Order: sequence, then C-alpha cells, then structure tokens
Amino acid sequence: MNFGKAIEALKKGYKVARRGWNGKGMHLVLIHGKSLHNAITENYGDGIPEHTPEVLDTIAMYTAQKQLVVGWLASQTDMLAEDWKLLIE
Repeated sequence: MNFGKAIEALKKGYKVARRGWNGKGMHLVLIHGKSLHNAITENYGDGIPEHTPEVLDTIAMYTAQKQLVVGWLASQTDMLAEDWKLLIE
C-alpha cells in the first residue's frame, strides 16, 4: 500500500508499518490531540481545559526498543514507498 493509504488507515485507528523496516515491532499510530490536551491540562496546566492550548493530532512511532516517539516525520523514502502494511491484532 502507498503512504496516502497508510495515512488514511491511521485516521481510521489502524497501526501501520513498512515491510522494509528492520526493527521488530516498529509501527506508527495516530495520537489524537484531545488525549494529549487532557494530559497536559491535568499534569502541566492549571486543571482548566480552556487555559491549555489546542493540541493537534500527531503521528507517533513505536520503536524496536519499545519506546514511543511522538511527532514522527516521514522521509521522502517513506512517502514514496509502496510497502506500507496494516498491522491487524
């Protein structure tokens, strides 16, 4: 599948990965801004949601080291690749 279809799958709640990625378990997820907004308000804000700036959705990568990298950016190679796949659990 191509990158555009992978993005659409993320928006529908699927995890996606590239067949060419070597790290075991590496994949992408979409984190909804509302979830981050709530966490920021509770943990770093004053507890009043209206005082916390709007947080936009972001793509995160789950790494082979079992860490989550928030704010993943696609390379040109990733964007042009045709080896994207859905991870069905």
